[in-house]
Amino acid sequence: MSQIIPLISSGVAGPLGVLHLPRLWLKASLGAAGKLHSDYPAIGAGYDQMVLDALGIPKADFEAFIANDKPSYVECENWILARSGGSLDATAVANLNAAITGYIHTDETRASILAGAGRADDGSIKDAVNLNNLDDWAAFHAQELK
Repeated sequence: MSQIIPLISSGVAGPLGVLHLPRLWLKASLGAAGKLHSDYPAIGAGYDQMVLDALGIPKADFEAFIANDKPSYVECENWILARSGGSLDATAVANLNAAITGYIHTDETRASILAGAGRADDGSIKDAVNLNNLDDWAAFHAQELK
């Protein structure tokens, strides 16, 4: 069975404006279908949990919704809106987005990701979103294009 590396960046937001939500939906959907690459959690403790917490959604509820309903991305956003009474807390979303874009990996993690991607660690890339992108792209290249 195909093991898919999720290539939607944490820096991408859908129409609701929530960063990482498209990636979370993709990973959870692939995980529920048994198609997510084994190096990736369907719903992890980092950005995934941050998004769920900011939206006030218990992990078990989200997992069950994804597994049982197999929603499109728009259906996922509609489900989130319905749970929140039709609108999201703009301050909570802004705080979440700032936390995602402002997160910095440790020096060791940065060095490891850059080495794996074949890029010198010149100090120019520090944010986790871009480092995670490089990590995903390197993993995809190693798995699919070699």
